[in-house]
Amino acid sequence: MLFTPIKPMLLHMGNNEEIDDDPNWIYDIKWDGWRILLHKEGDRVEAFTRHGNNVTAKFPELQEVGRSIQSHTAIIDCEGVVLRNGVSVFDDFNYRGRLSNKGKIEQATITHPATFVAFDILTTDKPLLNKPLSERKEVLSSIVEPSNNLLVTPSIVGNGSNIFQLTKDRNMEGVVGKRINSTYKTNYRSQDWLKYKHFKIADVVILGYKENPFTMLVGKQLSNGKYKPLANVEFGFKPEEKTAFREIAKQIVTKEERDMTWLEPRLCCKVQYLEKTNTGSLRIVSFKGFNFDKVPETIS
Repeated sequence: MLFTPIKPMLLHMGNNEEIDDDPNWIYDIKWDGWRILLHKEGDRVEAFTRHGNNVTAKFPELQEVGRSIQSHTAIIDCEGVVLRNGVSVFDDFNYRGRLSNKGKIEQATITHPATFVAFDILTTDKPLLNKPLSERKEVLSSIVEPSNNLLVTPSIVGNGSNIFQLTKDRNMEGVVGKRINSTYKTNYRSQDWLKYKHFKIADVVILGYKENPFTMLVGKQLSNGKYKPLANVEFGFKPEEKTAFREIAKQIVTKEERDMTWLEPRLCCKVQYLEKTNTGSLRIVSFKGFNFDKVPETIS
């Protein structure tokens, strides 16, 4: 298991209306970055993404991380983030993940310093996968000496509604709820782990669409009259909404390409999204219905 790719345990999406204060659940802050598994043995530390890619060379901070882990052997599940005023910024860590030039990587440790926020542990010198979450968290806290590059995520038993509101007030991504007695199952998406995210709603203009899979390109009008694409929307459509849209779209087609049908920017809709990137694009987007009361010029 050590220094080999591991597919981590995954979460289901929870219903924000169902977060409660059940003492059988532990709630963590949800950080917005890359899922990273840290492997340590002695002075050797390596980092793997959830897809099994070894990204150790991208993060010189791992040398300091290794010194913060007070155990000869460990595999720690965490989120790699760049923190700005205590809030994780996805674009910043994604930037770190794209770098391959050694000089730029060294510079980025100053401008975009990486922090690994630990939330679970798979093994030390003994396997922990079958231990309950509460016990694994105790082990994790006991072996991590917090530093600028390695932290243990704050957790709270019950009081899910309070921590969910706190993360909303701080403009954070959301929370993760986990059954206190849940074991760790690699390569498995469990109902014992649920994520609750703070989504936002935006009015947008439909600029085009494609089939297979059905996807809308949405955007907004700029001050110069041109339109800027903001997101490709693939999820959230009801069958009857697709059917109605195709009938309307026939009347406003401007250009057909191999994989995209472009439309006159006359039809508006609402989308749900998690956050905006530095360039204004929308992340984690789903369709929330047509908006026939809106005209493109009124969308900002």
